[in-house]
Amino acid sequence: MRFQVAIIGAGPSGLLLGQLLNKAGIDSIIVERQSADHVLTRIRAGILEQVTTDLLDEAGVGARMHREGLVHGGFAMLFGNQRHRIDLHKLTDGKNVMVYGQTELTRDLMDARATLGLPTVYEASHVAVHDFDSKQPRVTYEKDGQQVEIQCDFIAGCDGFHGVCRASVPASSMQLFEKVYPFGWLGILSETPPVHDELIYVNSPRGFALCSQRSQSRSRYYLQVPLTDKVEAWSDDAFWQELRLRLDAQGGDALITGPSIEKSIAPLRSFITEPMRFGRLFLAGDAAHIVPPTGAKGLNLAATDVKCLAQAFIAFYGDKTESGIDGYSARCLKRVWRGERFSWWFTQLMHRLPDDSAMGERFQLAELDYLMHSEAGARTIAENYVGLPLDFGD
Repeated sequence: MRFQVAIIGAGPSGLLLGQLLNKAGIDSIIVERQSADHVLTRIRAGILEQVTTDLLDEAGVGARMHREGLVHGGFAMLFGNQRHRIDLHKLTDGKNVMVYGQTELTRDLMDARATLGLPTVYEASHVAVHDFDSKQPRVTYEKDGQQVEIQCDFIAGCDGFHGVCRASVPASSMQLFEKVYPFGWLGILSETPPVHDELIYVNSPRGFALCSQRSQSRSRYYLQVPLTDKVEAWSDDAFWQELRLRLDAQGGDALITGPSIEKSIAPLRSFITEPMRFGRLFLAGDAAHIVPPTGAKGLNLAATDVKCLAQAFIAFYGDKTESGIDGYSARCLKRVWRGERFSWWFTQLMHRLPDDSAMGERFQLAELDYLMHSEAGARTIAENYVGLPLDFGD
């Protein structure tokens, strides 16, 4: 088989790239080691920046998002037992974010690809990338007992943090930056109305909490917990009780509880690979970088990676120029580092740090108090939260 682009990974970044390339007349195949059903069980991000919603519209898959997604013009920050609202709409000249679960976004992309009859291989085993340092890269995999080879011009590594693409690059060819945080997020999904019409980020003496949502009838809540905690040790009742203790009285009174339909503990890390291009292999999304979920940058950074990569391929095939592929890594990393910085800063600001003294906690509260009473400070949060423009600062 031969395709112009072989995409490894059928998560949202791989599917979105395939959709954009198809609209530009560039043929691609997607190879995924998991089943389609397994991909749809991944419970991930739910906050989309304006640049991401615009990109989904460009790809022709934004209709259901606009029908069912929740537009948010602000969010609340709770500390010192008081709530403060960050007015995104006011502070960013009319920008908002969209609450729309990654699972639903992935489903939309899958359906669009299936409707178009574009090739996607699920449950491919022993996926491997070859010769990406040449002009004739290859991808091999096994399916139904048969060995298959794909010849292509480019390989797009959209296969996540544990995928084969980054692992196939010689360690001497890249530099890795990583920070592992000494706590995790215990999250539950429940068929209950959200506690508030906007998200609430909580800095509590008992630890961080986040009240999020997926719809007007489905809620997503998180608690900061030690990395040593096991999800089996947290009953639903224990979770709801601890969440109430971290909320203010208004939140505790409004909280509607119910059985969890998903419960997990996610570790937090900041991780970046430099560069993001190795010959004719390009990394995008979680294959190249991971952010803490504080501030919801992961999916949005992946989307802008894909936007840059699609533009680079379109320029290569349409305008016969390699400037886009040559500049891909530097262009993406500039934005990635800004997103990583905001996620790291917001995480440090809102969580209880195990080695922090009482003085450190007071510094946190003092900074939060400053930010909430300074228009410039609040605007800094808002601008980063809604997402900086793709070419900010260029």
